[in-house]
Amino acid sequence: MANRKGIRRRFGSVRQLKSGRWQARYRDPATGQLRSAEQTYATKTDAEVALTHLEADISRGQWDDPDKGAVPFSDFADAWLRDRKLADRSRERNEAVIRLHIKPTFGAGTLADVTTSRVRAWRGNLLAAGVGEPTVVKAYQILRAMMSTAVDDELIRRNPCRVKGADRYDVPERPVLTVPEVYAVAEAIAPRYRLLVLLAAFTTLRFGELASLRRRDVDLAGRVVLVQRAQAEMQDGRLFDKAPKSAAGVRPVAFPDELLADVTEHLERYAGAGRDGHVFLGPQGGRLRRSNFRHDWIKARTKAGLSGGVHFHDLRHTGNTLAAAGASTRELMTRMGHSTARAALIYQHMTADRDRAIADRLGAMIRERPGGAGS
Repeated sequence: MANRKGIRRRFGSVRQLKSGRWQARYRDPATGQLRSAEQTYATKTDAEVALTHLEADISRGQWDDPDKGAVPFSDFADAWLRDRKLADRSRERNEAVIRLHIKPTFGAGTLADVTTSRVRAWRGNLLAAGVGEPTVVKAYQILRAMMSTAVDDELIRRNPCRVKGADRYDVPERPVLTVPEVYAVAEAIAPRYRLLVLLAAFTTLRFGELASLRRRDVDLAGRVVLVQRAQAEMQDGRLFDKAPKSAAGVRPVAFPDELLADVTEHLERYAGAGRDGHVFLGPQGGRLRRSNFRHDWIKARTKAGLSGGVHFHDLRHTGNTLAAAGASTRELMTRMGHSTARAALIYQHMTADRDRAIADRLGAMIRERPGGAGS
């Protein structure tokens, strides 16, 4: 029979098990309870060396309770998401990413089971499975934030999400339309959406900002639209208006004089009734949704001769590019309603006069297009 007699040392003790392997034991510095090392060792010397390392870690204050990382990953992920302050749509998106792309790999284990090598393999497997790179980057960012909280809570010692370059991707260059191409799409689309296309290009408002505009947000005399909210759509189809992500998102945006007739006609023919009526409505008079607009956009894009890779959001990119001619960075970013804290700090002092100048330059481009008033 193997000798199981413990051998005492100045710090801890070692003993041989029935299996023939050696076990190291020591006193938990926090509780004083006797505990065993996380693994067993082939030789007595290996067990004694392990005790020496444990003693050194404890004396330097670098010892961590190995049981802290035993928190179930799935439970921690649920609590982490529940405690975060997020808008409803952002919460829904994060929940979907965690459920579809993170929990299938890590959900059955513990926090301690999430290692850098597993994170690297998980990311590679997602990409190999055809998951889009933006989604993989988002999943990695969420997992990294989650594990950073685990570090702050002292449940793990170090964040395992240390894969270089995994938190970003190269965004492909988006197409920039010419002014004649913008008008070609506007003329090809259903008349109720003509102004939607023109404002997207020449005020650079986002789809959600356009969909949430009310009559009272349009100042015909000043040729200005006031952005105060943005429409969001949940996966179950519910629509709601949300506040912009930052104060920079609430902004007046001037539109060119050349669009005044289009704006006036649209309000008379297609907008909802009353001051709170929506400027843009769906085909049956209900709320405008991406889903009930997408078919019209694709049809008009094709009729206008544009490539299938041109998205509605590219109108905003087009408008920003056109407006950049002669506009300072501060003016351009304020017009866009840039939402980052850095942008809010740097670009918050734009004046209405300078915004009007940008709109006037855009108007000149409209007049100079083939078939325009200036041609």
